[in-house]
Order: sequence, then C-alpha cells, then structure tokens
Amino acid sequence: MKEFKEFAVKGNVVDMAVGIVIGAAFGKIVTAFVDGVLMPPIGLMLGGVKFSELALTLQEATEEAEAVMINYGIFVQTLVDFIIIAFAIFLVVKGINNLKRKEEAPKTPPGPSKEELLLGEIRDLLKQKS
Repeated sequence: MKEFKEFAVKGNVVDMAVGIVIGAAFGKIVTAFVDGVLMPPIGLMLGGVKFSELALTLQEATEEAEAVMINYGIFVQTLVDFIIIAFAIFLVVKGINNLKRKEEAPKTPPGPSKEELLLGEIRDLLKQKS
C-alpha cells in the first residue's frame, strides 16, 4: 500500500491525470467543431450530403427486425476528428521539443576533474625529474 501511495502521489501521475482530462475535453471540442462547423459546408459542397446519415443498407427493416446498416458517414466524421486531434497533438509536441532544444543549448564542457588535475601534476613532476 505504501508503494502505491508513493506512486500515486508523484507529480507525473497527477500531470498525466490532468492531461487525460484536458485531452478528453479537447476531443469533445474537436468533435463539436467537426460535426457542427466543418462537415456541414463540406456536405453542402458535395451536394447537400449529411455525413452522419451516410449509410449502406445491408437489409431493409421489417416488422420483426430493424434495418441492418453500415454507417460509414459516422466513420468519416470520426476519421476527420482523429486527423484534427492528431495534427494538434503533433503541433504541441513539436513546440515542446523546440522549447527543450532551446533550453538544452550547448553547455561549456566541464573542466578536468580533481583526479585528472592531480594526475597531470604528477606527470609534469615526473617529466621534470627525468
């Protein structure tokens, strides 16, 4: 139980949880954007098509059973959602990587350690004796 508590309290877990919540909210925003703003004009340009209603009927409805359909329009909308979300995440990761590269500017190499300095002095003393 102690190990789990240490794991759960670490900052990385909390950061990950916040990221998941924000990601879910971002996904809803993108879905609303695609469904309400992006797809209607595209459907209009394609002759008044409503993507959410695009389907292939495999079996017509009867009194006993509902119609069997493949709703590929919903799939198209979900695919557009995914592409937008993936592109947005790509831009965020690219921005973070650029910031990291700027932070990791080339540092001056560290000077020789104490041991190396001492060995250098010993070498110089031995050269003077010979």
